[in-house]
Amino acid sequence: MAANLAIASSAISTLYRIVVYIFLEVAPVSKAKYVIPVLYLAYLLTTHFGTPAFSEIIAVKQEVVTIEQEKSDQNGGVVTDVAVSETTAVVPVVEPPTLKSALSTIIFSAPSPVRVLRRANLVINTLLLFAVAEFILFPYFDSASDVVYTRVGALYPDTAKIVVRYPAANATENLVRVAWRQASGPTDSDAAWREGPIANLTAERDWVQTVNLQGLWPNTQYEYRFEYLNKTALPYPATPIRFHTAPDPRLHSGSHYRFIASSCMTPNFPYLPLHGRRIKGLDLLADYLWPSQPAPTSMPNAAVQESASESSPSTAEDNSTSAENATAPATNVTTAVVPESSVPPTEFMLFLGDFIYADVPAYFGDDKEAYRRLYRRNYNSPSFRKVYERLPIIHTYDDHEIINNYAGKGNVSLPPFPNATNAFELYNAEANYDPVEKGQYYYDFRYGDAAFFVMDTRKYRSDIFSDDPTTHTMLGDKQLTALYDWLGRVNNTAVFKFVVSSVPFTALWTYEALEDTWAAFPYEKSALLSAFQSVPNVIVLSGDRHEFAAIEFESGDAGHNVLEISTSPMSMFYVPFIRTLKPRSEEVVNKTREEIVVKEDGTQEVLKYVEEVPREKVIKYIAEGNYKWATIEVDTRDYSHPIVRVEIVIDGKPAYNLEVLGKPVKLQSTTALGAFVPQSFKGVLDRIGLKPSRWF
Repeated sequence: MAANLAIASSAISTLYRIVVYIFLEVAPVSKAKYVIPVLYLAYLLTTHFGTPAFSEIIAVKQEVVTIEQEKSDQNGGVVTDVAVSETTAVVPVVEPPTLKSALSTIIFSAPSPVRVLRRANLVINTLLLFAVAEFILFPYFDSASDVVYTRVGALYPDTAKIVVRYPAANATENLVRVAWRQASGPTDSDAAWREGPIANLTAERDWVQTVNLQGLWPNTQYEYRFEYLNKTALPYPATPIRFHTAPDPRLHSGSHYRFIASSCMTPNFPYLPLHGRRIKGLDLLADYLWPSQPAPTSMPNAAVQESASESSPSTAEDNSTSAENATAPATNVTTAVVPESSVPPTEFMLFLGDFIYADVPAYFGDDKEAYRRLYRRNYNSPSFRKVYERLPIIHTYDDHEIINNYAGKGNVSLPPFPNATNAFELYNAEANYDPVEKGQYYYDFRYGDAAFFVMDTRKYRSDIFSDDPTTHTMLGDKQLTALYDWLGRVNNTAVFKFVVSSVPFTALWTYEALEDTWAAFPYEKSALLSAFQSVPNVIVLSGDRHEFAAIEFESGDAGHNVLEISTSPMSMFYVPFIRTLKPRSEEVVNKTREEIVVKEDGTQEVLKYVEEVPREKVIKYIAEGNYKWATIEVDTRDYSHPIVRVEIVIDGKPAYNLEVLGKPVKLQSTTALGAFVPQSFKGVLDRIGLKPSRWF
């Protein structure tokens, strides 16, 4: 019995280590936090009552001599009667452990008679339990209540939204003024500081405030710091924070810039002991954007030679691929004449949701402070500070900012939505672009020749397990109306149109994605896709699935194809070995092909035939990687050949390139007077206190 317990102890210990490894390094499955302590307790009990196995057991014969009686013989001598008995004893023989047997014991918890090895296994398993406890409990005990930070959010041509958190000791409020000036050079500026808005920081709002810095020039570099009301500079930030205002969208002079898109992050995953505040994906992003040494030349984009509809899903081994955007046949596009230049600046980041994981690895309840603590923890991360102090960030939210697979049903009082969105508003949403209707989390904005619509996919989402499927909605009536209105407004006023969804628009992802993505809302999705395909150059950006995929939505003979780029996680788990994306949809559309046939007499005849092609098809799919983001480069300097270049970066290294050739869009002319005002003259007006942004 005891020997069987020893074998059971070994098996339980091995299973325990596998579960711990999966929980800390592969995927922090919530149920594992209950399984791990049970396995550890079972290991302790079986180890305590189990008898260690030995290398060999032998039987040893022993002779025992017993003196029974002494007596005198006839000659007067002493005679001793001796009884000899033979017994057999079972003696364990412990052989000295070899290196191989010791490693087997340590790695696989194999039974061992060597006490030191048994104790080593106990220490290892106990340390693993402490690691699990640190990973689960660190977010609770790391309150980050004293974190001081600032960042830039939405950037308009004449306004910047600035977030500041500056707690005051032994007080309930703290008044902090923003001081700003135009940044004249790459380093220090000699311009005088100007008084900006005052942030009224209160304990009730967790010492966070977003202020609007107004009266700025389009496409201009500025810097800011904080001061007390007596104009004494505060110690943070040590150096002024710089930002660059957006170009005036009315000036159709062409755009060339980059932005980052990704979603899903949590500190210290995969787990590393005593690194509870590190977010490795953001460390890699900072190195990518601002390398300490000159970075190697990015992978070239080959000239487009074939239609994306002829591409096929491929794996991560292919490092560079150019594909035609779903909006223009590649065979009809010639090479742009715009000369090559240096890499354009990265202007902002779109974070597509799951900024925090309120329910992973543990849910600390429907509590306002619990949600706020997770946001503070992220902003207290040295990894994140490297990014948000230098790059404006625009946010949307997804389910893990609330709770897994949350569906709001249009009820803003449905728990835990109120407490969860209170923290989201304070830390992220208030710095986004202004919504059309106050209190909404969907919004649109312009940056150069590109227009963006950011969806709210949670507040109005229907319960898909009830009611008539034809009535299910993800966006709700008001948001749908706003989206359709936006499509009409930007059709001929923007070159590229980016629709941002926190969850994938494609229905090709399977398993739980069938319930959480747009696949669960087929009627609303079909209507939206028809609307998207009526407008040229629509690109959907999404996240959530912890994988990368580029998807083409075929329009057939009518309309424009749509492209989706889905990229995540920024810094979280991915699922190895299991692939959840289908290569193409079962739904098809009719597409007319033309073929030129040369007859015997030398004349040519154009033959037309109709074929069925998938409605949705994978262009590229890469599942591997804990750290993924998409770098989107918008280039409209040549309006006859607008281009979007996509670079997918995985674990800090470029993994895939895609070139999207857009259709030319005849933009409306501008009446903006600022187009004709030299920058030097603007600077003169600025210095004498005039407000040119009110004029142009």
